Amino acid sequence: MFVLVVGAGKVGLNVARNLFNLGHEFILIEQRRTRFDLLVSEFEEQLLFGDGTEMWVLEEAGITRADLVVAVTGDDEDNVVIAQLAKHEYGVPKVVARVNNPRNQRTFDLLEVDATVCASTMVISMIEHELPYHQFVPLLSMQRENVELVEVEINEESPAAHLSIADIRLPDGVLLAAILRGDTAVVPRGGEVLQPGDQILCLLAPGKEKDLIRSLLPSRRPEDVQAESSIDITDE
Repeated sequence: MFVLVVGAGKVGLNVARNLFNLGHEFILIEQRRTRFDLLVSEFEEQLLFGDGTEMWVLEEAGITRADLVVAVTGDDEDNVVIAQLAKHEYGVPKVVARVNNPRNQRTFDLLEVDATVCASTMVISMIEHELPYHQFVPLLSMQRENVELVEVEINEESPAAHLSIADIRLPDGVLLAAILRGDTAVVPRGGEVLQPGDQILCLLAPGKEKDLIRSLLPSRRPEDVQAESSIDITDE
């Protein structure tokens, strides 16, 4: 597999090193001269100096034969341009992009980028998972597969409390994937009974979140439950 990695910061550098260890062919593009000079002895011909948003630089790097483009610069505008060129100008089969500011996620979604990675969103999701007062936590969104993974806490008022899995009615398009009980993950078999305090992991199609909240937490407005898990970590 031939991979084009744009951005030789910490993320791009580690991606390149792992690609090397896995035996894949790759080119790493970096536009900062000091960073390029620091890495040239390690990567030699696998490192290219230039601006990855420039088409001639991408073409010199071999984008026309790339199986995968990874845009991981520290600038979302650059990553958007690189992803757009790779996806729509050169028809690269797979494009992965780094999202530095979660507010820009929608832009990457509109470009139909195959996968995005946002460290801020991932960290805050893990924090919410550990905090006891969040009843609904979005954990993972897989855009290409059109599926999301969310966590819902069952309380005493939930219609699902003290019911067996077989007797629970979830909205169409929602699949119960696992039960987190204390420090243990429980396989959701039909005879397993949900207890207050259980956290259940559900796979669902985007847009089904409110239906799921209504079915499991009917005493609360879905908008209020979702708002509690929407901590703003973006810059003003």
